[in-house]
Amino acid sequence: MAGSGLRILAAFPQLGEQARPYGWYPLQGQPPPGLLTIGGWLAGARSWHFAFAWIFVLNALVYAVYLAASGEWRERLFLPRRDARHAWQTLLHHLRLQRQAPLPVGLYNGLQRLAYTSVLALTPLSVLSGLAIYKPVQLPHLTAALGGYDSARAVHLLVLAALILFTALHLILVALHPRTLVDMTAGGRRPEGLP
Repeated sequence: MAGSGLRILAAFPQLGEQARPYGWYPLQGQPPPGLLTIGGWLAGARSWHFAFAWIFVLNALVYAVYLAASGEWRERLFLPRRDARHAWQTLLHHLRLQRQAPLPVGLYNGLQRLAYTSVLALTPLSVLSGLAIYKPVQLPHLTAALGGYDSARAVHLLVLAALILFTALHLILVALHPRTLVDMTAGGRRPEGLP
């Protein structure tokens, strides 16, 4: 989806007007490198993007139903009262600012729960902002709720950046700790004493 989305962005590589509040976007007017895009041209990219989008939405719905039906949400989702302190301590340990790792609190630590919950929260935002820029005339209230067409494009691009960051961090962590690859792909190893 990222490759086809970047090809769509290449058709008009600006977020809003130059003088408007999109000065924060460093690539204003610069199309993404062709090597990162798929679809060949705007219509081809849109076809690929919507094909991938349906797979993305279906996958998200199946995963949400699984989390709810299995009760796994209790183990995987971030709950501030339970996980905030542990997430902070884990981050400090990963940054080498705290020598000792916090004690395990289950299959996932607080930082992992925060990361996964953030991605799950970004998923509906990605879909809604995508719908707002795909059908702004048919969905004017949704587009307005996201701040208008240009803002919805910016939100959609920022969600993409966040998801790329999430993926990149996972790849870096796997490179630093290659033994975790099996745990990541097979669902993890349960610590002693957990069902």
